[in-house]
Amino acid sequence: MEEKVAIIGIFITDQDAAEKVNRLLHEYSDCIIGRMGIPYREKSVNIISIIVCAAQNRISALSGRLGRMEGVTAKAMQTQV
Repeated sequence: MEEKVAIIGIFITDQDAAEKVNRLLHEYSDCIIGRMGIPYREKSVNIISIIVCAAQNRISALSGRLGRMEGVTAKAMQTQV
């Protein structure tokens, strides 16, 4: 299957979800190229941006699993390589 490069933006508004997000990202660590996380304490939100290279179905699965977590919002934007 053809690989795509994607950016997944993640907002964590429930601090209890942060550990679950990190565990899930570890499951997909083989396709994560880079990651940047910023705690925005004044607004009580953590913002994570990850760049991945994988098949579209795997990118969608990761983004979907993140988005189904309570207190987490995730969106993906992708392109073909």
